[in-house]
Amino acid sequence: MVSLDGTGKTIILYRLKLEETIISISTIDFNAKTINYKNISFTIWNVGGLIFVVDSNDRDRIGEASEELQRMLENDEFKGVPLLIFANKQDIPNVMNTTEITEKLGLHSLSNRNWYVQATCATSGDGLHEGLDWLSNQLENVE
Repeated sequence: MVSLDGTGKTIILYRLKLEETIISISTIDFNAKTINYKNISFTIWNVGGLIFVVDSNDRDRIGEASEELQRMLENDEFKGVPLLIFANKQDIPNVMNTTEITEKLGLHSLSNRNWYVQATCATSGDGLHEGLDWLSNQLENVE
């Protein structure tokens, strides 16, 4: 799981692992947790993976997030793999919706890759399982 700092990765990680909200401080090194979901084991690292988290409330850094995502997707290890975007912090009023985030990240220009943007709220857990459902289905179709 990758993103810019302050997007809610650690809260998402612990919400999925422990089914509870934790108060988080910035991750200095990395976290790695294994989550079993629908008979698929996801090992989620905050330094790399198939899930990119966007702070839906941070319009000032969405361009930077887009650049970081594009750099990551150029890596050979990620060529063609399904991409799940967690559009986090949807509980805050007037945030970017999934359509706006799709546009700002330039996702329609991606070729040879399935992608999906899921609205989420890490603190309540809203949308997290729906996103993993999509990713699980994508991974099952590859096998």
